[in-house]
Amino acid sequence: MQKKIRNICCIGAGYVGGPTMAVIAKYCEDIQVNVVDISIERIKEWNNPDTSKIPIYEPGLSEIIESVRGKNLHFSTDLEENISSADMIFISVNTPTKTKGKGSGKASDLKWVEASARQIAKFSKGQTIVVEKSTLPVKTAQTIKEILESYKYLDTNSPRTFEVLSNPEFLAEGSAINDLENPDRVLIGGNCKKAITCLEEIYLNWVSKEKIIKTNLWSSELSKLTANAFLSQRISSINSISALCEATGADIKEVSKAVGMDRRIGNKFLNSGPGFGGSCFKKDILNLIYICDHYGLKETSSYWEKVIEINDWQQKRIIDVVLDKLFGTITGKTIAILGFAFKANTNDTRESPAIKICEELIIEGAKLKIFDPKVNEIDIENCLYQLKSSPKSVIQSSFEVSNSISNAISDCDGIIVVTDWIQFSEINWVNHIASVRLPCWIFDTRSIINSKLAKESGFKIWTLGSSS
Repeated sequence: MQKKIRNICCIGAGYVGGPTMAVIAKYCEDIQVNVVDISIERIKEWNNPDTSKIPIYEPGLSEIIESVRGKNLHFSTDLEENISSADMIFISVNTPTKTKGKGSGKASDLKWVEASARQIAKFSKGQTIVVEKSTLPVKTAQTIKEILESYKYLDTNSPRTFEVLSNPEFLAEGSAINDLENPDRVLIGGNCKKAITCLEEIYLNWVSKEKIIKTNLWSSELSKLTANAFLSQRISSINSISALCEATGADIKEVSKAVGMDRRIGNKFLNSGPGFGGSCFKKDILNLIYICDHYGLKETSSYWEKVIEINDWQQKRIIDVVLDKLFGTITGKTIAILGFAFKANTNDTRESPAIKICEELIIEGAKLKIFDPKVNEIDIENCLYQLKSSPKSVIQSSFEVSNSISNAISDCDGIIVVTDWIQFSEINWVNHIASVRLPCWIFDTRSIINSKLAKESGFKIWTLGSSS
């Protein structure tokens, strides 16, 4: 099985596949990297001559794409050709939470993983290493292996062999390129030492050997779920304390700093906010809960369920604060929403706290003016039109997408800072007080604005985690 990898195929041009393959292409000039996807539109976006318009915004990504695309990085919809010529195939497709059937609302829907495995089984040739890159439930590798093996002898004139590895990605959106280029660790799980070595040799082009961890398949798959669950738990933990700070007169920033200086704890993921979002955290915890229930570990699943409950509660209590400060009703009032991505430095809106906050505000009868520097109008509309809590006609008439901070704030009764974009920390509030309806409240859920300047300008301020 051990051989020099010359051609890589990645199935799935999403948030993991695109950036990861770009970095591999950057550091492995002798390897041809082909990213394939069934979405013609998405591949067209990746091939846009203007790299600032590729479908994923990540600092540094467009520059890498520009330097390697067309040389040893290619984006295509031709699955058959690229699978058949690949020595190594990465599966980086979506694994959404099931919406119906057994495990609905918790278990991962693996239909795209299975479909990818069948395509690999059908079109691959010779010796092929298949690498799980998507976040997957424990034992998914066995499913992939069984599908591959079932096709193994269809063409006896062209014998094929497969090895399956797990290589989960631990990148954080907003810093994905730095995380890929300077990883804390690279995890490779598998049962074939030669296949593991093939993948290891790719990473050794830019990652030191001591950072590469080798495990069995099941440990690798579970490690990814566990890592995301632990990070989510830290966010829910600090957010639960933010409410206590507001009640007691403590300040969450001061508490976070004091706690984070304990080297046993560390200061990462201790910033309070409107809750976690993104494609992985909630989905992976729900999957972990489902697995625990499957094995009869009710106490364990209950523990992780509470992490999600706290996250949902944090967003609900922000709405309660808005209602309280705006005299108990926001019907007919205009609220500016600053930020729609789930965090700064990304255009990803999946599970963004802004969606739930906007939904609750629309239910209460508010008119919304939404601004985000990287999320386009179509993506914002698509997110809100999918809401089931109100008729689409009501949703359509309840919001507009602004093209600037000034336009969003103009004529509003309240301002909610949802995403921690640096632009929002630099707002000169003196320039906006004359354009709002007084008294106007700023609800800073990220503790990032210049509160002193805003107060001096005439705004009323509520800061999450502060009693002031």
